[in-house]
Amino acid sequence: MTRPVPAATTTLRVLRFLSSQPVPVSAARIASAVDQPRSSTYHLLSAMTDEGFVIHYPDDRTWGLGIAAWEVGHGFARQEPLARLARLPLARLVDQVGQSAHLVVLQGADVLYVIEERAPGRPPLVTDVGVRLPAHLTASGRAILASLPAAQVRALYPDKAAFTSRTGTGPSSLSELRRLLSATRQRGFATEDGEVTSGFASIAAPITAGTIHAAVAVTWEARTPIDGLAEPVAATAAEISRRLRH
Repeated sequence: MTRPVPAATTTLRVLRFLSSQPVPVSAARIASAVDQPRSSTYHLLSAMTDEGFVIHYPDDRTWGLGIAAWEVGHGFARQEPLARLARLPLARLVDQVGQSAHLVVLQGADVLYVIEERAPGRPPLVTDVGVRLPAHLTASGRAILASLPAAQVRALYPDKAAFTSRTGTGPSSLSELRRLLSATRQRGFATEDGEVTSGFASIAAPITAGTIHAAVAVTWEARTPIDGLAEPVAATAAEISRRLRH
């Protein structure tokens, strides 16, 4: 007979509960969900934070999933429905536009690259599978952030220290980011130019399917302006969304 391990069981319950929440939640809600005393829950959350499985947002007194939770599932991520259902539409997009494309998911204030489809003859990018980049700098990250509640965006970017830069450009405050996200929502797609890598630009559209926070993007050399990318990128994101819902 297998003996239960209460601490391990509670840890798994915390992870399962946090993964079902669209935004970070308070320790009190977590304690209630896993039926544990609040003091014990605080100790457990602190230990999980030290290991990277949980992120603490002190300004809002909330807790959310950490990068380690994604990393543990990275092997599964290569075969899970999002990656499997998105690979063919992404390959078709690359064939259609002749530029490299990728699929990302949101993890905290970063985007993680799940698929990259390299177009023949195009230069290598920094978007290999498993790479993490600041969401506020990438077109794909902005496409996802624009679809989130304002409170969640505020929790992800509590102060100026959250606004890192790679090339000296990009939003450096919450008010700047909000303006970018407002423009993204109005257009239905996001862009960036030289904010991830100098000389390269990207365009992205969000995938909308339940609680999945993901996006499709195309990246090209900015010195060669390309028109008409918004429609095929948005159509690919919509096709992947339909596949996931069905």
